[in-house]
Amino acid sequence: MQTLKKLKQLKNKVALVRLDWNVPIADGVVGDGFRIVASLPTIKTLTEKGAKVVVLAHTGDDGKQTLLPMVNYLKTLIPNTVVTLEKSTNFDDIVQNIVLMNEGDIMVIDNIRRWKGEKENDKQLASDFASLGDIYVNDAFSVSHRAHMSIVGLPKLLPSYAGLQLEKEILNLSSALKPKKPFLFILGGAKFETKMPLLKKYVSTADMVFVGGALANNFLKAKGYEVGKSVIDKNTPPLSGVLKNKKVLTPIDVIVNRTDSRGKNSWAVNVAEVQKGDTIVDVGPLTVKLLTTLMAKTKLVVWNGPLGWYEKGHTKSTIDLLNALASQTKGKQKTVSIVGGGDTEDVINQSNMANKFTFVSTGGGATLEFLAKGTLVGIKALK
Repeated sequence: MQTLKKLKQLKNKVALVRLDWNVPIADGVVGDGFRIVASLPTIKTLTEKGAKVVVLAHTGDDGKQTLLPMVNYLKTLIPNTVVTLEKSTNFDDIVQNIVLMNEGDIMVIDNIRRWKGEKENDKQLASDFASLGDIYVNDAFSVSHRAHMSIVGLPKLLPSYAGLQLEKEILNLSSALKPKKPFLFILGGAKFETKMPLLKKYVSTADMVFVGGALANNFLKAKGYEVGKSVIDKNTPPLSGVLKNKKVLTPIDVIVNRTDSRGKNSWAVNVAEVQKGDTIVDVGPLTVKLLTTLMAKTKLVVWNGPLGWYEKGHTKSTIDLLNALASQTKGKQKTVSIVGGGDTEDVINQSNMANKFTFVSTGGGATLEFLAKGTLVGIKALK
């Protein structure tokens, strides 16, 4: 895999750069620019070498949204650089506008998912896009598990390179493939379909595996505990084999929403005290204390997914444990902390903790797949 370090001068060369700017937008304004900021080192490296940078990125899944808020956000980060949004889907128009660019300018193609054939990895579309550029750079780790045209089609047709953020993702996440010991793996969130491969893998390689989030509700139910009205993944595979493994830990207490004579209230209860009308929304303080104690004995913590019902705003236990992990990362023990997952990343950024860990991955599903398989289709395509 070639890296940007091998490139020297790119004066007036056109670099097609796949980025992931699929970030939260509120009232037409970027709400969390973490992924855009993460792409800056690659963008600046290319512009400083004299390249004309043509950005391929998406927002949303259906191609109907615009990248205008992201372009406006980027302009605030690099105010002395010309950044334009290319709305045309006519290749002749795009070619003409690229010719008019100066070295160091940036053109953002408005939402690559507007193009029919992007998701299908259409060969003709790949050929048409390849005709626009001289080199291809992938710095979109978080979508590199998708076999899309802009991820796996273009690298076959142009000299291709890994972006700086992609390099960092591979380097840091690879530390979990051959982990330092003792190693604690924390798995939260929902959807066993995507999380089960990770669970099976790290049950064998980690010293301890803690299951939180909605995933824990399935485990508690399988253990015979009442889970009331809590969220349950109905597509859960048999858990008997995993349940018997002494490495696998589940919450010892939880926060529940419970309606009584005073109305709806949140309670911290032992897992054996959950009632039929309760809804589990987070892990409890005793569980956070237990995990904090376990983390103090580890050299590596890999964490993917929130501990509580993130969509409903139940992030307290996740934030409390993140603060504990941050103190160990920066403290005398210097625990190596690798944190990922889209929702976990959001909690970290909203709490201004992005710089308190060894590494925060930009990926959601891509992080899960890389940890499970050790590579992604987009990484393979660069080789």
